Amino acid sequence: MQNANRKLAIIDIGSNTIRLVIYWKNKFGKYKEEENIKSVARLRHYLVDNGNLHDQGISILVNCLKGFKEIIEFHKVEVVKCVATATIRQALNKEDVLDIVKEQTGFKIDILSEKEEAYYGYFAVIQTTPITEGVTIDMGGGSTEITYFQNRELKYSHSFPFGVVSLKEQFIKGDTISFEEKESLIKYIQESLQQLPWLKNLQVPIIAIGGSARTVAQIDQNLKKYPLAGIHQYTMSTRDLKEILDMVERLNPLQIEKLEGVSKDRADIILPALEVFFTISEYVRTEKFMFSKKGLREGIYLKEYEKNREITEIEVIVSSNIQELVHDYGISAQHSNHVAQLAKQIYTQLEIVRGLQLSSEIKKMIDLSSRLYYVGQIVDSDVSSQHTFYYLANTSIDGLEHKDRLKLALIASFKNKALLKQYSAPFENWFTRAELQEIRIAGAITKIASALDASKRGVIKDVSIQNEFQNNKLIFTIDGSGNLFAEKYQAEKQLRHLEKAIKKNIQLVFIH
Repeated sequence: MQNANRKLAIIDIGSNTIRLVIYWKNKFGKYKEEENIKSVARLRHYLVDNGNLHDQGISILVNCLKGFKEIIEFHKVEVVKCVATATIRQALNKEDVLDIVKEQTGFKIDILSEKEEAYYGYFAVIQTTPITEGVTIDMGGGSTEITYFQNRELKYSHSFPFGVVSLKEQFIKGDTISFEEKESLIKYIQESLQQLPWLKNLQVPIIAIGGSARTVAQIDQNLKKYPLAGIHQYTMSTRDLKEILDMVERLNPLQIEKLEGVSKDRADIILPALEVFFTISEYVRTEKFMFSKKGLREGIYLKEYEKNREITEIEVIVSSNIQELVHDYGISAQHSNHVAQLAKQIYTQLEIVRGLQLSSEIKKMIDLSSRLYYVGQIVDSDVSSQHTFYYLANTSIDGLEHKDRLKLALIASFKNKALLKQYSAPFENWFTRAELQEIRIAGAITKIASALDASKRGVIKDVSIQNEFQNNKLIFTIDGSGNLFAEKYQAEKQLRHLEKAIKKNIQLVFIH
């Protein structure tokens, strides 16, 4: 798998949906999603009383895979992995199903064991979120996988033989749930959870994976008029979860279908999903319910096709994602790294000389933001700040929760205090005044660092700072080589933002 731009496909045959995802390999050896195509097959409906997958279900599966095969051939995909989960795993005639599929489509289906399915979901979560200890829930149509990890290492896993489709069929006979049906459903979930004493009262974050989880996140974001895009690493509280559950229970099927964030094929199964999510949240006693867009399929390609991927430190994951953005936006890697180096010199010196106190978190944000400063100029240099903020605020970055992603965007787009206020206005409850002041200082430092590499030649080698107490000013001695006129002009032009932010006069001295 060493060729750049080589494509692979993963076909995920679930109990509710069958999905084809095509990935292509970039220059960093990472796979990027190119196509994502879903078919709502509801195979679980065709698992009949004798335990076999009915002929009609097999026909639906085969026809779907034939359609996927045409798409795969069109995109010239070289490697195809086809996996199946609960419904095929539970079917007594699974061997016959595999033979029919192989004969009529050419696809060899790998049936994932319960442990494998749980593991791949866990692996995707620890490789794409910053959570070091937590519980994963991957709720499909016919099974629900739960894991507990600590220090990002898997400790326990379990697969329940129920999912949203099977729970709907077993407990909800009409269009709405009755009081008795709800009581029976909750009792069943609670009794099932008693099998997992290691899960009780953990008080750690829950990370939910899969289509039902995605729907819950979208409902919550629409109700709150959430100002950022994307559900990956989006978080809500158990109270939020309960409010959505109470609301959905009061709605009829047509009203549920009209809820923003609910697709038509999820409307009839969202209620049992909510009951499971909330009951498990109470059992775990969590306050943080996070959603991961990355699940089974991502876990498979990360583990099996990026052979060097083991359990990676979260800082490495974030840095790798930033490096990819630098490449995607056409930024010079040399310039990006040099600005980050200069920014670090400046804030380190300010801490020593000025006594500036910056949190370790904001210093990490400076290191990341300075690599992406004003990436929006690729669209329009006159409004590069605005484009930078929009791009970064709405770009999912593995390992950065939404608040940190917003900090990154505010620092990397910093132009002046007025624009910072404008960008942060829709998020007034997200930051304290002290946090906004830190962001302002971080933005000003990043702006100066970028100015000191205005010509992108890396000619500034060192920045040292002295405190001239008697004149209440700082002297920045900037050591460089060659003609520094571009750096000198830009740095002097942008200096006032840092002076105002740290309330100190600054003099720039350029030396060769």
